[in-house]
Amino acid sequence: MKRSTSYIVALSLTIIIAFILLGLAVYTLVGLKVLPVSDSIIFYAVIIAGGGTVITLFLSSMMKRLSDVVGEANSSVLQFLVRLLGFIITAVALLSLFKVSADLAYFGGTAIGLILGLASQDVLSNIFGGLVILFSRPFKVGDRVTISTWQYGLLAPTYQPKFWSNDFLIPGYTGRITEIALMYTTVITDENIPLKIPNSIMVQAAVFIHGANEHRVVRTKYEIPKDIEPDLAISELKRELSKLDVFAREPEIRILDTTLNTYVIVIEALCKGEFEEPPRSEIIKIVMRTVRQLQLAKQR
Repeated sequence: MKRSTSYIVALSLTIIIAFILLGLAVYTLVGLKVLPVSDSIIFYAVIIAGGGTVITLFLSSMMKRLSDVVGEANSSVLQFLVRLLGFIITAVALLSLFKVSADLAYFGGTAIGLILGLASQDVLSNIFGGLVILFSRPFKVGDRVTISTWQYGLLAPTYQPKFWSNDFLIPGYTGRITEIALMYTTVITDENIPLKIPNSIMVQAAVFIHGANEHRVVRTKYEIPKDIEPDLAISELKRELSKLDVFAREPEIRILDTTLNTYVIVIEALCKGEFEEPPRSEIIKIVMRTVRQLQLAKQR
């Protein structure tokens, strides 16, 4: 990994130096009147456009390397600003090269802006969305989030016992934010799949920030045969669950519903950590073992 990074840095520096040397060569040839001025403008335009782009991308990659010093969130902000300012400066330099007057730039920019604005409104909304995220900081690089839109609805499961945490589902994508760029916010999902979401959608979305709290409420449902006394089952479950070291406070156990031969209990607990599955797994194992022991004791 270090070798590839060094190779990229060396290649970028080589390209930058090549653009500088090419610019000096063109400047010298124009001064000696070897190249006509009209042709030199084209050469300069190519050098400014290419050099500005390469330098901007190079500086942006340098900002990414500072993540160990300033943190991932601040490094992402610096990358965003470097790219934005770099491309703006390159565009202004090109306009200056062609000696575009202020009035012409104003009126031409207005007309072109209207045309481009209508043609690329999605692109512009993504850029402005990135600026809003940059300055408002609703979330940052490194946060584990769930992103839900349109517009923040809930899904009711068709078979409730299958969904052990809630009686509804939040339609969204959960993962960790790795980059906030000009156009997209990158999220690595819990399935370890990179997901790029346009910034215009991120601005409108409901974002659940899981890392904001160190504890999660975990609800676990379980069906117990009716031949086991409910008070006895709840008492034994509380005693067994107290042996687990995953709770931030004592869990609550209550009867939620009944069927023909069973009653459904729910165990609601404030658990340590930001994931639901590990503590729920331990709770279910305790419940299964306790119910089995109660059934065996009743048969004796």
